[in-house]
Amino acid sequence: MSFTNDKDSDNYATDKRGWEIIEPYIPKDKIIWSPFFCDGKQKEYFEEMGYNIIHEDKDFFSYIPTYDICVDNPPFSKMKDICLRLKEIDKPFILVAFSKVILMKWFQKLFKEHLQVIIPFKRPTFTHLTNPKKGYTPPFGVQYYCYKMNLEKDLIFID
Repeated sequence: MSFTNDKDSDNYATDKRGWEIIEPYIPKDKIIWSPFFCDGKQKEYFEEMGYNIIHEDKDFFSYIPTYDICVDNPPFSKMKDICLRLKEIDKPFILVAFSKVILMKWFQKLFKEHLQVIIPFKRPTFTHLTNPKKGYTPPFGVQYYCYKMNLEKDLIFID
């Protein structure tokens, strides 16, 4: 389910460069699930980078494919419900989310164990599903929240 009919501000897809900057932290031998369809280009991006990816326009809350790691840019307005579902599934993930999510009590309670954060120096860019303007950079920072990814460090700064 792409959430395209729920809230227009949720319809931002991460541009390819936003995924390339964290490529070293995503194992190539794992099956990636990217459940938030938006424009569907994430499948193309990940396949070009050499990943086996499941990226279908299906309902995240009722469908779970066979996968190893969830990697995606979820609709921010549904972040709490999405995180509750991911915690219930309890598999590794990397989510792009606004920087203040780590300050939210519900997030801290859910992921106080096994959480790592990748902080990009430059903000990734996004493309809106219906707005032809490319390369939108939000006025707030975004980070990559990693759960059970077993990265070398818990806090990683990347250029």
